[in-house]
Amino acid sequence: MIKELYRYRFEIFFFSQIAILFGSLIFPPVFFEAILAPLLFVVNLIAGIILISKRKKLMLFFAVLLAVTLLTFGLTLLENHESRIYDYLQMISFFLFYIVVTVEIINQVWSIKKVNKNVILGLVSGYISLGLLGFFICLSIEMTYPESFQGLFFTESDPEQLTQRLIYYSFITLLTIGYGDILPVTALAQKAAVLIGLMGQFYLVIITAAVVGKYINQFKKT
Repeated sequence: MIKELYRYRFEIFFFSQIAILFGSLIFPPVFFEAILAPLLFVVNLIAGIILISKRKKLMLFFAVLLAVTLLTFGLTLLENHESRIYDYLQMISFFLFYIVVTVEIINQVWSIKKVNKNVILGLVSGYISLGLLGFFICLSIEMTYPESFQGLFFTESDPEQLTQRLIYYSFITLLTIGYGDILPVTALAQKAAVLIGLMGQFYLVIITAAVVGKYINQFKKT
């Protein structure tokens, strides 16, 4: 079954990412952040397993991350815990996942010879993965050193706003828009902002340009 799904690996991964980013526009924000968002990240992780299904060692690594994520998500629902250890475990799992899957998408897109719709979706998925990777970088900084970002405007009774605001900040920085409504105020947060911006620019200048060049050459030959 995985072999059959592998043909559509980029489509599955792309649409799971879109659901994570824009699902709160359809479902109530509290319900989405508490229940649906963690489940969608799990779906995205499963899509990542399909994406790297030809790499056996990576599949084992992703399977371990999936098991840890499901376990921590289940414990979060069952227990009314004060400790944030489950949140940290989930964050570390997804952080490692997006590092590996972003590198794998770049490798697959870079080495592809024929550019088609599937490759274009893979190219976009890689860019979205960079934004989500940036989000987990910012989230880890904010969880470890609170108030590293100014303008987040979330409360302890509504921690879901932290997730939404940092996802927004990561993509705004990646896209080099920079509205200035959220500011990195510590040295570590500022370095993270620079890193996210550089990742976006390198991806567009190198990876996207290479795929466009392949498509132009392909179009000329046909």
